[in-house]
Amino acid sequence: MFPILRKERLAPGINLFEIKAPKIARHAKPSQFIILRLHERGERIPLTIADHDPERGTITIVAQEVGKTTHELGTYEEGDAILDILGPLGRPSHIDRFGTVVMIGGGVGVAEIYPVAKAMKEVGNYVISILGFRTKELVFWEDKLRNVSDEVIVTTNDGSYGMKGFTTHALAKLIEEGKRIDLVHAVGPVVMMKAVAELTRQYGIKTVASLNPIMVDGSGMCGACRVTVGGQVKFACVDGPEFDAHLVDWDELMKRLTYYRELEIMSFERWKGREGR
Repeated sequence: MFPILRKERLAPGINLFEIKAPKIARHAKPSQFIILRLHERGERIPLTIADHDPERGTITIVAQEVGKTTHELGTYEEGDAILDILGPLGRPSHIDRFGTVVMIGGGVGVAEIYPVAKAMKEVGNYVISILGFRTKELVFWEDKLRNVSDEVIVTTNDGSYGMKGFTTHALAKLIEEGKRIDLVHAVGPVVMMKAVAELTRQYGIKTVASLNPIMVDGSGMCGACRVTVGGQVKFACVDGPEFDAHLVDWDELMKRLTYYRELEIMSFERWKGREGR
C-alpha cells in the first residue's frame, strides 16, 4: 500500500497527491511516470511523476478528473492509501545544455513540464516556460515554474489571465521577435502538441513531445500504447514517452485515443451511480 501524505486541490477538477513511495522516489527522473491501481477492482492508469523527494521518500502526481479512475482518485484524501504503484517507468528526458529551451505545458501538462524545466535550468539552459489554460480559474503552478525558468508566459483561451490565445500563439510571437530557440519541449493535449510540431517544423526547431496514448501494463507487453513515429511502430511505455514531435503520426494517435470512448463513459456512469447511492 502507498499512503497519501498530502492532497491539494490545485484548480477545479485538478488534484495533487504527495505519496509515500521511497523506492520510486530514489530512482525517478524527469518525464518518467508511474502506473497506479487504486484497489483490487481498479484499472491501471499512467500518471507522470511531477516531483519527487528522495530524502522524504515521496513522489508527487497531479491528476485531472477526466475519467472513472481519476474521478475516483479525486475522492481519496490524506491518510488513504493506493493499492499498487509501479515505477518509475519510461525513458527519462534527455537533459543537456542546448541553449534556449522553450517548455510548453497545456492544462495538466504544466505539472509534467516542471521536472524537465527544473533539470534543464540546472544544467545551464535559458528556460522559457509557456503555460496554457482554458481560463484563469484553471491556472496553477505558475509560481513553481517561475522558480525554475528565466521567463514564464501564461496564456488563456478566453483572455481572462495572461496572454489571450493558445500556447502556439505565444511560441509564434517569440519566433517572430527573433528569439533564438534551440529546443521546444511540449506536453499537453494531443491537438496542442500537434499544433506546436507543425509550427516548429516550419522553422526547423527541434521539438520533443511527451505522448499520452492508451496504456495498460507499462512494460511493452500489451502493445496498447503503440504509436507510429517516423513510419515505425513504437511503444510509448518503453520507447518513450518522449519522441521527435516532427515524426509522430498525430492523426493516428488522436484516432486511437477515441477507441474506447464509449466504454470509458459507461464505466464512469456505473461508478457514478454507485457513488450516488
